[in-house]
Amino acid sequence: MRGGLQSTRPIRVGAVSYLNTKPLVYGLAQRLRGAEVVFDLPSRLADRLSIGELDVALIPSIEFFQDPAYTILSDACIGCRGPVLSVKLLFRTAPSQVRTLALDEGSRTSAELARILLHERCGITPDRAPFPLGTSLQATTADAVLMIGDRAIHPPEGEFVEIWDLGDQWSRWAERQFVFAMWVARAGEERAGLEAALCEARDDGVAHLPQIAAIEGAAVGLSAEQAYCYFRENLYFHLGPREQQGLELFYQLAAQLGLAPPGLDLHYDDCRTR
Repeated sequence: MRGGLQSTRPIRVGAVSYLNTKPLVYGLAQRLRGAEVVFDLPSRLADRLSIGELDVALIPSIEFFQDPAYTILSDACIGCRGPVLSVKLLFRTAPSQVRTLALDEGSRTSAELARILLHERCGITPDRAPFPLGTSLQATTADAVLMIGDRAIHPPEGEFVEIWDLGDQWSRWAERQFVFAMWVARAGEERAGLEAALCEARDDGVAHLPQIAAIEGAAVGLSAEQAYCYFRENLYFHLGPREQQGLELFYQLAAQLGLAPPGLDLHYDDCRTR
């Protein structure tokens, strides 16, 4: 479907504004001729999808669990199979002693992953506090602070007794891959050709990682080599069987803690696997 997607009305597509999404949206606007492609934070994309402002969006995986009518539209995703670099939990005290947890407002999946790991590994449920975008680490006195996205890639300012890379922590503890976000469609939306466009954009993006890194890395303070290593070594862009297993375990743990509704049957009929 290299010629692009034709539709009777503009399709509203929401994509994440962080560096990690760049390989997924490589040339996407050209494939979705006539579509409206907007960029925003993962949490805001989820809200806009839920109220009908978007037809398809790259949303946090925890948000996929909130509506049984949602459909995974593509096997393109943002995942990891080990350290992810851009999702970190910074501890001012020993993890088992954490009483307050400041949560980055950008992604609810990372927030819930942090809560699950603290509960499962340390047996604690800290009080939550906000950590808005643009806020410095010195502005919060929380015992632990979750940072995600571009600002989490760099070493943090200040002293911390321990730092968890949540991709690494999950992979070691759960022995599963982790999926942070995937393309999700609202029920009843016209999808003809859309899956192919999303998969082709991802495939082309993965094939052009050096070029994307050279263009996009500087915007977040990374060299082309650093951005390329981030894409190649810390991220995984295919929602395959191993990623599905990780997603299912994440759902089960989230449901047990009341972070997702119980009894969902996750379906992958509409996405390719490899």
